[in-house]
Amino acid sequence: MQIESLRVFCDLAESRSFTSAARINQITQSAVSQQISSLERHFGTLLIERSKKMFRLTKEGKLLYDHSKEIINTFETVTSRMQSLQNVVSGNIRVSTIYSIGLHTLPPFLKKFLKKFPTVNVHVEYSYADKILEDVLGNVVDLGLLAYPGKDSKLNIIPLMEESLVLICEPGHPLAKRRQIKLADIAGENLVGFHIDIPTRRGIDRVLREKKIVVNQVMEFDNIETVKRAVEIGTGVAIVPEVTIVSEVKLGSLASVKFSDVQLTRPVAVVHKKSKALSPALENFLSILTRE
Repeated sequence: MQIESLRVFCDLAESRSFTSAARINQITQSAVSQQISSLERHFGTLLIERSKKMFRLTKEGKLLYDHSKEIINTFETVTSRMQSLQNVVSGNIRVSTIYSIGLHTLPPFLKKFLKKFPTVNVHVEYSYADKILEDVLGNVVDLGLLAYPGKDSKLNIIPLMEESLVLICEPGHPLAKRRQIKLADIAGENLVGFHIDIPTRRGIDRVLREKKIVVNQVMEFDNIETVKRAVEIGTGVAIVPEVTIVSEVKLGSLASVKFSDVQLTRPVAVVHKKSKALSPALENFLSILTRE
């Protein structure tokens, strides 16, 4: 029995998904099943009760999970300390983030990190806020990068920045000719926005409600790129993070206008599981993200 089998078992227990456990460990679902079966043969007992409608650990499975986590945490701590003693920074980092942060906020930090630590492999995947938190807690990924992170007693939430939000419109729009506008100036405008379950949308809606400003929500999308394309063809205006529209403003396909009477920002944070042992690679990546 190898520690890799215990790691697969723990990942399966936490994610409750053979697909996720396979993805975490970069193996096939069949290999996950084989390793679980091997553990059950080794201990001579059923570890997981599973069917199409149910997935839960048996009493023996819970016992093995608790002790396996101790073994894995100890092993990862020793590995991290060994690498620190040898001044070695290598391994893999798994990051999950929303589209706007992954495409526009993260790249400069990632470029700086990889230049300094070229032997580390950083895998970035795009997801939604709730799924990111779920994957961090389930050890599917090491870190999550998202906006409006909220609170969770099981997570370390590290604020990174406050990103400015601006109005964007197509260059021929009347508001495009103004350097600054008041938030009330968008009253009655056709607004292209994010889906209602996206935190940035909820943050914008909250400010509009507080200021009693009514807009005409014409379209909703789940990512920043589609929002920008809809605004470019004149569907309406949108409120987006300023960092996401630098290229379009430079090319002249979009106009950006700041608000003079309100400071619209969205908080961006990195999150990781409190109980996770941080490798030197992860510690250095966090250091660059937080500019320490």
